[in-house]
Amino acid sequence: MSDSTETRTSWLSGDDLEVVRGQVPLVYVEAVPVRVDGAGRVVDVGLLLRVRPDGTISRTVVSGRVLHGELVRDALLRHLEKDLGPVALPRLPQTPAPFTVVEYFPDPSVTGYHDPRHHAVSLAFVVPVDGDCQPSQEALELTWLTPGEAIREDVRSEMTGGHDRLVRLALAHCGCLP
Repeated sequence: MSDSTETRTSWLSGDDLEVVRGQVPLVYVEAVPVRVDGAGRVVDVGLLLRVRPDGTISRTVVSGRVLHGELVRDALLRHLEKDLGPVALPRLPQTPAPFTVVEYFPDPSVTGYHDPRHHAVSLAFVVPVDGDCQPSQEALELTWLTPGEAIREDVRSEMTGGHDRLVRLALAHCGCLP
């Protein structure tokens, strides 16, 4: 017998999402995918190339909303699989802890992290991946760069919304900021 009283859903309609975005900060997860050597040192950083809602193309990290009733760990795994493919083989601890919390605002002068759609609070993680990464969904490509390459000015200029700062913070957190 099915329970006909179940009314929970994880998705909002487009109209409902716009109302919520205008009134409530949304919770996101962001993951900076990395490859590590045998000693656990970061040797490569994965940056996605994707088309933004305004039609521009930029480099970015794995990112997405946490759904109602969803564990942060599950949200991370879902977005990693969506953006990097089903055999990326991310290594997440049982209870992941973010290396920083980032607040995005429609006004870029508030924090320097910018999302024109809404106020979002993002839990940011560095996630080692071991498998074959094949970008999917909206991602056009995934490029692996050394930490030094990832912070070059020409690469940073391809990132928007403060993701260049987020990548630098991730590398500093890992002790590999050149």
